[in-house]
Amino acid sequence: MAYDLFVKHMAFFVGDVIDVGIEILPMKELQAGMSSGVPYYEKGLYDLIRQGRGVPAVPLVVIGIAP
Repeated sequence: MAYDLFVKHMAFFVGDVIDVGIEILPMKELQAGMSSGVPYYEKGLYDLIRQGRGVPAVPLVVIGIAP
């Protein structure tokens, strides 16, 4: 997820291809049944909040999907 936020979304935003980044992630409950290495909503949201305002410098919508 970090690569998507800090590289892909930023590149498309700066290149004026997108106006907002959208990440759709499984909630922890759904992720538990998936293979290892899958990012999940709660962790992604925590990481974003921890980085602080303005990081990444792309308007972002993060959506969590539950079973």
